[in-house]
Amino acid sequence: MKKLFSIMLGRYFALAFLLFFSGKSFAENDNYTRAADTFKAIEKLYGVEDVPLFRETYPFDNHLKVSYLSNQEQAEQQKLYSYLWPFSGSLSAVTALLEVKPKSDFRKVLTKTVRPGLEMYLDTRRTPTAYASYINTAPVSDRFYDDNIWIGLDFTDLYLLTGKKEYLSQAKMVWRFIESGTDDKLGYGIYWCEQKKNGKNTCSNAPGSVYASKLFLATGDSSYLQAGIRLYEWTKENLQDPADGLYFDNKSLNGEIGRAKFAYNSGQMMQSAALLYRITGEKKYLQEAQRLAAACYNRFFSHDSQSGRKYKVLNRGDVWFTAIMFRGFVELYGIDHNSLYIDAFRENLDFAWTEMREKNGLFNDDWSGKTKNDSKWLLTQFAMVEMYARLAAIDKENNR
Repeated sequence: MKKLFSIMLGRYFALAFLLFFSGKSFAENDNYTRAADTFKAIEKLYGVEDVPLFRETYPFDNHLKVSYLSNQEQAEQQKLYSYLWPFSGSLSAVTALLEVKPKSDFRKVLTKTVRPGLEMYLDTRRTPTAYASYINTAPVSDRFYDDNIWIGLDFTDLYLLTGKKEYLSQAKMVWRFIESGTDDKLGYGIYWCEQKKNGKNTCSNAPGSVYASKLFLATGDSSYLQAGIRLYEWTKENLQDPADGLYFDNKSLNGEIGRAKFAYNSGQMMQSAALLYRITGEKKYLQEAQRLAAACYNRFFSHDSQSGRKYKVLNRGDVWFTAIMFRGFVELYGIDHNSLYIDAFRENLDFAWTEMREKNGLFNDDWSGKTKNDSKWLLTQFAMVEMYARLAAIDKENNR
């Protein structure tokens, strides 16, 4: 009996030792597995045989008319494949996964599926070269500056992660297109759509600032830093609500403000401020990032817990907007290590895995878990991949 007790006690201490020293890596692996499994479900349910592209929705809707284009005639056309914006989520998702495990099989997904698919949207018929909103074998489609910025950001991150110059070349190519979308109307700023230059949006200028700052980190070229600061200051001056610090959506050329407030806009200004603090060390940027974090937490999370949960629940809305806002919180956390906001995301994402996710591996968009979507948008699924991967990256860093 004593021998058996001794064996059991030894196993207990061995397990306790493993949990104590490796607990965070379990969380890291768990969230990485969630991200990887979701990506595989996307490939299975949205993938198209014989071409490296995805459907816009699941189930596939032969009569889908998307609502986010500036050209309704293009939106009314039947589309066999997704538009660029949802497809670009695959690049963000794979980039986030590779940040956790750079030598994983997702390297092959990047080279064999995501990049070849992305090149099918590349428009070389117009200059500067950039990615169009639909594939290049179809009639010419509009080109959006914000769509291209998300892609340029991912290529910059891939370069910072791998050091491969091909990624930096792609990032610089996209930046040339972004620069072509600026002028002195309204004092500066990036337009939203190349074909409809009637206003300037936070969704172009805030991530544009992040993009320029990251290009500076990648190259050391001060012209990028100057652009990042200028875009940050322009957006702050023209589109910030002084009442709560959050950001309005757009400013038309006649000076009228589109007053909608979306999570990703303020989240990108949070990330921009955090990056500029990292680069310059100027406290004003850190203070602004922290102010925005508190404001976003107050606006885009519920004030009261739901269903007895002891944390603030993310408001229902565009899940991709939430994922882009999360980038801002992650950037700030890397500086001040205030875990309040990251912990709130962790709680929401843990709940989502069991209550928002269906048997086929796809997610609904209601963080309370109360409602389900009959049609599931491609970009929502890629956003979930990205958020789980970013949690895994935090856990990996904390476990070092």
